[in-house]
Amino acid sequence: MARVKPKRHNIRVDMTAMTDVSFLLLTFFILTAQFAKPDVETITTPSSISEKLLPDASLMTILSTTDGKFYFTPVENGTERIELLEKMGAKYNMTFSNKEKVAFSNAQAIGVPMNQLKGFLDLSDEDRKAYKSPNGIPMDSTKKELIDWVQQSLAVNPEYKLAIKGDVGTKYPKVKSLFEGLRDIEFYKFWLITSQEQAQ
Repeated sequence: MARVKPKRHNIRVDMTAMTDVSFLLLTFFILTAQFAKPDVETITTPSSISEKLLPDASLMTILSTTDGKFYFTPVENGTERIELLEKMGAKYNMTFSNKEKVAFSNAQAIGVPMNQLKGFLDLSDEDRKAYKSPNGIPMDSTKKELIDWVQQSLAVNPEYKLAIKGDVGTKYPKVKSLFEGLRDIEFYKFWLITSQEQAQ
């Protein structure tokens, strides 16, 4: 007697719920991601095997280019940026209009001496982003405006942290003058931004 074969049923898996969850997760990650802003100038950082991550909040950054120019990026908080600008203005006997304060709160980075800052802030947003400073912020044995930016930032909030992103081709005397200036204001702890190198 022949065996009766059971009738085969097609198995159908409903993927609707899985698709919905996938798109919800994707949307969540896109909306909460913080995109890195491009640097004012191209910086090729030295490599290291360190895996320590930079803090996300309250971080000010100094950029050092190959030709020794310095740029300063204040923390992202707009209110604290305006307070910083007012403190720098008081130190250098300058006053800033409300328009200049708004421009400073939106500026990507500062790369001009204090005597050129008003002209820089009067530029349009596009021109300010595209502006390449011929000299950067002064930082040598006679003029230490870059250190003043750091010091006045710490006066706004002593909890600020500092990261230095230097080009691998930056000359040692420039970096030395920066480190000595930070030492003079007794600011000893900061991060050096490097590119990841695989440990061997």
